[in-house]
Amino acid sequence: MAFREEVRAWLEENCPPSMRTPMPEEEQVWGGRRAEWRNPDSKIWMERAAAKGFTAPLWPQNYGGAGLTKEEAKILAQEMARIRARPPLLSFGIWMLGPVLLEFGNEAQKKEHLPKIAKGEIRWCQGYSEPGAGSDLAGLQTKAEDKGDHYLVNGQKIWTSYADKADWIFCLVRTDKSKKHDGISFLLIDMDDKGVETKPIRLISGASPFCETFFANVRVPKENLVHDLHKGWTVAKRLLQYERNAISDFRGDIITSGGGAMEDVAKDYCGEEKGAVADGAMRDAVSAHKMESHAFGLTLRRVQEEAKAGGPTAATSILKYFGAEHNKRRFELLLEMMGMEALGWEGQSFSDSQLATARNWLRSKGNSIEGGTSEIQLNVIAKRVLGLPD
Repeated sequence: MAFREEVRAWLEENCPPSMRTPMPEEEQVWGGRRAEWRNPDSKIWMERAAAKGFTAPLWPQNYGGAGLTKEEAKILAQEMARIRARPPLLSFGIWMLGPVLLEFGNEAQKKEHLPKIAKGEIRWCQGYSEPGAGSDLAGLQTKAEDKGDHYLVNGQKIWTSYADKADWIFCLVRTDKSKKHDGISFLLIDMDDKGVETKPIRLISGASPFCETFFANVRVPKENLVHDLHKGWTVAKRLLQYERNAISDFRGDIITSGGGAMEDVAKDYCGEEKGAVADGAMRDAVSAHKMESHAFGLTLRRVQEEAKAGGPTAATSILKYFGAEHNKRRFELLLEMMGMEALGWEGQSFSDSQLATARNWLRSKGNSIEGGTSEIQLNVIAKRVLGLPD
């Protein structure tokens, strides 16, 4: 109770009023050397939260976190939700790289990178997929040659989210051609290094969050190797579990800006009768979806609370699979209730929320690809969770 009161008082004093409103995409805070601040309060909120360690509440204090217990972190999340506080920092470094550095990184790497991640000083991107290595990630061919005091990296990555805005990239490279899984290493590469180039990929939604990333004779210091040489696949698999866990947690209204609450949208487009959605079939569909969302949220909370100290397991594939498919169904339902008005692409005849719904509907299709396709998740569930034979 004392901790909750302390957190509540701190939030009331330090979270600006404008940070207690829905967060438009253009005001999302990713930090980094090239951060732009559309709302000055966003920078204030991030810096205050980072100084308290609340951007990475479970990390040790000496690495930039708050050193909270799981129960304390849960209370912090509850109190932030109570005042509808925006996340102070969105970060692949916090969701993916940080946890594996805590597990596999050496002390020098932890001290160098973790505090900068927690403070939002450095923005990271992920170098996994390649043109010929997507679902078969271990088939990657980007190579790193041992040159004595450094590695020389050559190759290409694709679907690198926000690579054109990132400062560093955590990257899988091949260091032994004679082996597949046991010939991969995990490197940290500065995106400002000579020979690194990015090209945005324009999507059907009109956005360009993904990039092609090219490495041409990039010199990477030996100290940027995480874990042992040729053992990067162990790190990669662990990081994917954290990634899938993070993707699963971005469910419902959190990952679908522009649509509003489902029942409110249904009332606007299908009519309202005695405070409820007038159309009976649509009312049933919205109710069923909301029940699924609530059950999913409770399941996520239970899984997180039951997780062992070692972090997420293969069971995260269940959550990632369901979360992706659930979000896709959400947008199909939004299109059904909004009809032609959800298919606008541009022009003043459509509202901002209608235009956003069309683009987010298209974007939702990527939910079943990113972080490992739904088919890959089903394979992981069959083998690692259910113990079925190959």
